[in-house]
Parts: sequence; structure tokens; C-alpha cells
Amino acid sequence: MRRIRGRAGYVLSTLVVLILVTPVAYVQVNKIIYAKRVSAYLTDTMGYSRKEIASVHGIWSIKAPPFLVRVEFKDEPGVEYTYFAHDGVLQFDYRITPEGRENGFREARLKHVDAYE
Repeated sequence: MRRIRGRAGYVLSTLVVLILVTPVAYVQVNKIIYAKRVSAYLTDTMGYSRKEIASVHGIWSIKAPPFLVRVEFKDEPGVEYTYFAHDGVLQFDYRITPEGRENGFREARLKHVDAYE
């Protein structure tokens, strides 16, 4: 009888851990997938070299859509471009950080703004 309780406890513990880990793993994997989609879009479709891109980070958002990608280019430090990568890739927005403002970046002079379709 005790052996059954031990196995049942082990199985229950394993199930609880899996239930807790699955959402975290789902979010982390999707952030990576979306970041890779945007990286491929920037290099393959838009013609940027990897040297021109400072960072590409997948972001999980509570709002819809749940996954976004923030991109910063080396020649515009302090300017964050936001991309969606659900059905194709689309630059959605940009934000000039306080650091970007200090570096002299203004909306009219941004180099990597895509025309919104």
C-alpha cells in the first residue's frame, strides 16, 4: 500500500511541475521564434546586415497580440522599433527612449521607419 502512495505522489508531483513549467516554456519558446522571424525578415527581405542590428528581443505582452519583437539598430541607439510577426512581419511602432533623445534622435530623422501599410 505504501508503495502505491509513493508512486502516486511521484506522479502527482511530476504533473504539478509540468503544469507550472509548461506556460513558462511556451512563452520563452515563442519569444525566441518571433525574434528569429523578425531577424530573418530584416536580413533576408529588408537587406540589413547582422552588423547593422544591435539587438532583437522577443517580448511577451499581456495585450493582444501576445508576442512582439523590439529591434534596435546600431546607428540609432536609443530608438526601439516594435514588430509583429504573426502573419508575416510588420513594423508596428517605434519609441525614442530618453537616451535616444539625448543622442539627438527625433521622429523626422529616423532612418528605419517603415511606411505603415
